[in-house]
Amino acid sequence: MEIAVGSRSSISPAPLPPRTHIHVTTKSSSLSLRFLKNSFFGSKLASCLTAEAPFRFSSPNLLRSSIKCSSSPATEVSTEKKSHVMRRSDIRNIAIVAHVDHGKTTLVDAMLRQAKVFRDNQFVKERIMDSNDLERERGITILSKNTSITYNDTKINIIDTPGHSDFGGEVERILNMVEGVLLVVDSVEGPMPQTRFVLKKALEFGHAVIVVVNKIDRPSARPDFVVNSTFELFIELNASDEQCDFQVIYASGIKGIAGLEPDNLADDLGPLFESILRCIPGPCIEKDGALQMLATNIEYDDHKGRIAIGRVHAGTLHRGMDVRICTSEESFRFGRVSELFVYEKFYRVPAESVEAGDICAVSGIGDIQIGETIAEKSNGKPLPTITVEEPTVKMAFSVNISPFVGREGKYVTSRNLRDRLSRELERNLAMKVEDGETADSFIVSGRGTLHITILIENMRREGFEFMVGPPKVINKRVNDKLLEPYEIAIVEVPEEHMGSVVELLGKRRGQMFDMQGVGSEGTTHLKYKIPTRGLLGLRNAILTASRGTAILNTIFDSYGPWAGDISTRDQGSLVSCEDGTSTSYALSSSQERGQMFIKPGVDVYKGQIVGIHQRPGDLSLNVCKKKAATNIRSNKEQTVVLDTPLDYSLDDCIEYIEEDELVEVTPLSIRMCKNPKLSKRTK
Repeated sequence: MEIAVGSRSSISPAPLPPRTHIHVTTKSSSLSLRFLKNSFFGSKLASCLTAEAPFRFSSPNLLRSSIKCSSSPATEVSTEKKSHVMRRSDIRNIAIVAHVDHGKTTLVDAMLRQAKVFRDNQFVKERIMDSNDLERERGITILSKNTSITYNDTKINIIDTPGHSDFGGEVERILNMVEGVLLVVDSVEGPMPQTRFVLKKALEFGHAVIVVVNKIDRPSARPDFVVNSTFELFIELNASDEQCDFQVIYASGIKGIAGLEPDNLADDLGPLFESILRCIPGPCIEKDGALQMLATNIEYDDHKGRIAIGRVHAGTLHRGMDVRICTSEESFRFGRVSELFVYEKFYRVPAESVEAGDICAVSGIGDIQIGETIAEKSNGKPLPTITVEEPTVKMAFSVNISPFVGREGKYVTSRNLRDRLSRELERNLAMKVEDGETADSFIVSGRGTLHITILIENMRREGFEFMVGPPKVINKRVNDKLLEPYEIAIVEVPEEHMGSVVELLGKRRGQMFDMQGVGSEGTTHLKYKIPTRGLLGLRNAILTASRGTAILNTIFDSYGPWAGDISTRDQGSLVSCEDGTSTSYALSSSQERGQMFIKPGVDVYKGQIVGIHQRPGDLSLNVCKKKAATNIRSNKEQTVVLDTPLDYSLDDCIEYIEEDELVEVTPLSIRMCKNPKLSKRTK
């Protein structure tokens, strides 16, 4: 029997002495090959190598050489079936994934600067990839973005992805376009809920992973703990031995430095770029095969219309080419590629043709949808469609029925609302829209309240005026048993406020399964499994309980048994009982009943929520009452001192409202009111 390693060596069999070991050494700072004894090399080579013929890999590339074992003399491996399959060495396609606020976009900024994408004297704003106004306001990435750089004559296509779990559908789509990911982990926090989600998806695709321990310059950085925690996460997610031997890079995105050791950083991101070229494989393509390109993302241009973005999996795509657009094996239609673009640096650049393996943008196909395949016109075949996880939260959208309808909005009808929600479904695969109980209402389902809130905010800025109901979880019934979604909640809270936070989570049916102290700062990490119902309205409540010091992160876990009734709000609302304009005289007495949302001079209507009652149950108030103008000289003028009204955002309103309440959304105002169809009896 012989064993052939690639085509370079042939080693005669001989029994191996008991204490003879095989050592594989590399120059990278990745984890050692601790699983070698369980891998193919450990089991097969250990039975074949002799003690007199020591075996050593002189190059990391030999680790990937093909191995063939047989009882006959070694023969050349047949490549007849893969004659057209090859890997492109001049391209790398990578996605940058991480938990929210771990520094993905800042790291991309540094990579673009050091790749000379911008001029030395060019002013570049921070987080250049977050081009959307809403993204810059909230400081989070909502939509995935494409860019590319060139390093050592190799084109690196980079895709920046969202970090919040509510936008996990964006990450799932993008992983279809790449061969590897940069998993960015905070040097203090370590792996967080979204880290687990994106890593699980990347491992399911079989992608190569480079772990980037970011913010290594923080005083409380603990790189060893972070790397060990990340390794344990790989094991929990059933990663293969090869995937567990990941490359680790220590970096500071804001300073633009990286290195293979935490205390030995280079002056630039060179070690990161070198690791990308060495550890991320090039795209595996079928250059001479029939054209196949999967539309993974959709953008809209005022002049070019719909633009489909995706990777060419096989063949070559040309400008002006007639193609077949495949939805399934049986369903297809024809179209023409009017314009073709590739990503160079930070821009889309026109191209005449794009070969397999590269990421490109196509215009001219006005009705193309995400998940469809652009294929050869004559005999094109579709690629597997994109699948994302099911939504867990739903909200009711309806036309505005308040007395102020039409004052501030441009689009107010149910037809406007239906058309806008239909357009959202074309790009947002993780969202679903269904007809409501009435003709002018719709049920919008998403991955979380933030997922739907971003849609509401975008529609509001576009001139829409409508109403939304409180968020509700999407339950399932399996074998006559009612199941509801559960999530993993991680709370980072100082020790002095831990008691009140634990009490709050206990009331919401949360079950603690882990508690750890973090460093010497007196901070504790609490891990809970809690029903999604218990998370509705929790963020503000937990900030109040911890005096603004707690940090809450959540991720969907699974469906479980119904946990029982959960009370999410102990206080009622202060409700206006009259139409008019609020006055200082009326508010001075009303504020004794609770905290007010409005100030003097604000137009209100009957049924509008104007504050929070200090006791359970709703209370009707007249906030428009004026001081009597008779006998004004009998008493001296009294100075009215008003409390500062509560400042509330769209997110706060959606968290606050209950079953019988609505949020009125207009381009200029956000109001809360009682639902006239479900309003409880006020005191």
